[in-house]
Amino acid sequence: MPKRSLRAGKPASPREEEVLTKLEELARVIYSQLESGEPPFFEIPVRTLANTIWDKKRKLLVLGPKTARREFFDVGESKRFMQTILMLSLIVRARRENDYPTIRDLYYTGKHTIYYVNEHGKKVSEETWEDQRESNAVIQDIEVATGLLREHMGIMHDAKGRIVGNMIIRSKGSEIDLSRMGSGAWGIPSDVDRIEILRVKANYVLVVEKGAIFERLNEEEFWRKNNCILVTGKGQPDRSTRRMVRRLWEEFDLPVYILTDADSYGYYIYSVYRSGSISLSYESERLATPEARFLGVSTSDIERYKIPRNYIIKATERDIKRAKELMNYPWFKESKRWMEELELFIERGEKIEIEALSGHGFKFLSSIYIPGKINKGEWII
Repeated sequence: MPKRSLRAGKPASPREEEVLTKLEELARVIYSQLESGEPPFFEIPVRTLANTIWDKKRKLLVLGPKTARREFFDVGESKRFMQTILMLSLIVRARRENDYPTIRDLYYTGKHTIYYVNEHGKKVSEETWEDQRESNAVIQDIEVATGLLREHMGIMHDAKGRIVGNMIIRSKGSEIDLSRMGSGAWGIPSDVDRIEILRVKANYVLVVEKGAIFERLNEEEFWRKNNCILVTGKGQPDRSTRRMVRRLWEEFDLPVYILTDADSYGYYIYSVYRSGSISLSYESERLATPEARFLGVSTSDIERYKIPRNYIIKATERDIKRAKELMNYPWFKESKRWMEELELFIERGEKIEIEALSGHGFKFLSSIYIPGKINKGEWII
């Protein structure tokens, strides 16, 4: 288990001037190359599966040492080089003007048509980027090159995570009591590191895959009755939700339990919270929670809890294929318990949703299943 933060609860986001300095430093590298007559280039870590490493000791997916050299005078790399310069200029401008553009804003602002005459003397055109996937990839390049999260750069995204519990935070100078949300919950913002966590009184964090289940547990005040912090990422979690869970674990030493559907995609969501994702392996240290525990729902729960047949769903070929892929992930292969669970899923060809527990009554999930599993230590890691 990594050493806990010595700055528990304090905002972890770099100061505005630090962000701008790092971004400008990247631009100065290119400027100095041009000034010295050297062909301009970037050296950027490669964000591919082949350069993603499973760090067994830290229990994290991390980026490997391989880098790519993007040269302006390399025909194969010149477009990506120019895209990077364009995106960098947009982000620097936004930071200097204290603006907070969305990733979609940056896509549209940087999208324009370039006209030129080709080698045959014909006038042709090309877009700076064809779709948002291209511009998003360039933002990620800048992240790995500078060591900054896009949230630190003031880039907004559609944050969807929610949190509630006995917890007080400070955001933009205002203290917010997350136990006083009524029937609602607090929306986790894009940049979690700007938040100061003043107080947390809880025994653990319960992360719920599904928004509707989160709403039900919140309405029942599960978090109050069981002294926990309740979080949802509403399916595949965004970066902000993952960062909030990481901070609660790292800074307050709270156990983290993950509750998902019993299918290969629910299991993968657990994997993302715990070990990180391949696409964001360069940020696992800040986004993943390596000691997160899978509470359920699991395939073995079908027999253990005598789930009624009408709640059981036949797994699709895609479900089975995904489960077989998970069995090849080293962070699953290292766990005998997880391999048994995945093998059982493939063998049975059946899945259940969290709602299947309602076959024993609507209160079964909150009054029996969750507290029972936690008290008995019946989780998977």
